[in-house]
Amino acid sequence: MTLALDGKTRDQAHALVRQFHALLTATSTPEMNDLGDLAAFAGVRDYPGRVKCATLPWHTLRAALEGAVKR
Repeated sequence: MTLALDGKTRDQAHALVRQFHALLTATSTPEMNDLGDLAAFAGVRDYPGRVKCATLPWHTLRAALEGAVKR
């Protein structure tokens, strides 16, 4: 995740979060061109118990970007 986000703007990071989430939760195959190596996680969608594990850091990133992380 950090390698994929390196050098991205806040808006680009938000877009990547949305794309990754769609990759793991969409019923149809979403566009994966912008995901690079992260597209390898597409198979996680077939294992619902793993989706939560795979998306947890992304939800944390989203919360941080939105300023919802409490210190």
